[in-house]
Amino acid sequence: MNIDRRQLQQIVKDVADTTIMPLFNNVSRRYKKDGSIVTQADNAMQHALSERLAEICPDIALLGEEMTPAEQQAMLDTGQPLWCLDPIDGTSNFAAGLPFFCVSLALIEQGRVITAVVYDPVRDESFSACLGQGAWLNDAPLLVENVGLTLKRTIAFIDFKRLPEALSTQLVKERPYGSQRNEGSIALELCWLAAGRGHVYLHGGQNIWDYAAADLIVSEAGAYACTLNGEIVFKNTLEQRSSCAAIDKDLYDQWRSYLKVPS
Repeated sequence: MNIDRRQLQQIVKDVADTTIMPLFNNVSRRYKKDGSIVTQADNAMQHALSERLAEICPDIALLGEEMTPAEQQAMLDTGQPLWCLDPIDGTSNFAAGLPFFCVSLALIEQGRVITAVVYDPVRDESFSACLGQGAWLNDAPLLVENVGLTLKRTIAFIDFKRLPEALSTQLVKERPYGSQRNEGSIALELCWLAAGRGHVYLHGGQNIWDYAAADLIVSEAGAYACTLNGEIVFKNTLEQRSSCAAIDKDLYDQWRSYLKVPS
């Protein structure tokens, strides 16, 4: 399916700037059953963006984070093209007034992500990618370079909360990286990795709406990623997926070796 990447970027930007940002630092929140936060901005963004996307692609349904699991699974089971949206990835940051969150939108077709947009409205940065065509930051090509670092000198984006307990403990005790960050937005951390703002990444259980767009951006920028089982990260399912990623092949090999990820 031929979707104009720049048009899609502009739609996401326009809706985010008019829907999310007026509510930043001025929004009520509630807690879902799993303890995660949802705000009126999440719901407003999902509703507004679904309407705009329907104008350009009326036949493509939208799978959003703010749907029930049964609704989400039913959409995946159709096998039809669909949008996969996280209206605000980093909602707890947004609700707390921390300026690190984004909108993540992926177009899934035949079980693959073919187009991706991750928009950071605070910094007005739009990361995007098209399968087999490359990745961009705003309109500049995004292509990683070999940084020539050892693992011990890297900045590592690591979320400990869904890692196996033994691995979390090992990482804290051994600190195989130079320094560690957990900024609170999966999609934006992965995009920052692709932009060279960090060097390695680790997460024990990402949801499809968290990582679908950013995983394509990472791969199209030339970075590397796999699950802790050595599989490709993206899977057209609600099953949570782990991810270990690195900005270049040498660091990827070092990171996988340290984590004992099978080949």
